[in-house]
Amino acid sequence: MKHVVEYASDQGGSVLVEVDEASAGPVMRGSGTDRFSLVEKADRTFEDATATVTPAARSLIARLRSIDDPPDEVGIVFGVQLSAQTGAFIASVAAQANFTVSMTWRRSGAADG
Repeated sequence: MKHVVEYASDQGGSVLVEVDEASAGPVMRGSGTDRFSLVEKADRTFEDATATVTPAARSLIARLRSIDDPPDEVGIVFGVQLSAQTGAFIASVAAQANFTVSMTWRRSGAADG
């Protein structure tokens, strides 16, 4: 069931995230008159919840930069799914994690005109 989870932000304010899972607990606010009025308060900040995906991104970038002919630029695109209970994790398609990687090499010393 989809519901909204409110994550406090280290920068002030909060971030509302729609999640598709059973609600974790009774900490709700709102009038309950429509499906968007109930908001579950997360027990961690948005930054804490999303920090779990940082090591995976850093590791993959470091691995790609360590090849024999390292690229000048490395880009990684992956989905992040948030859960009220577990925080952020890399979203999957079927039974596989989904990463899109781009690498760019700029050859210096190319002949001019």
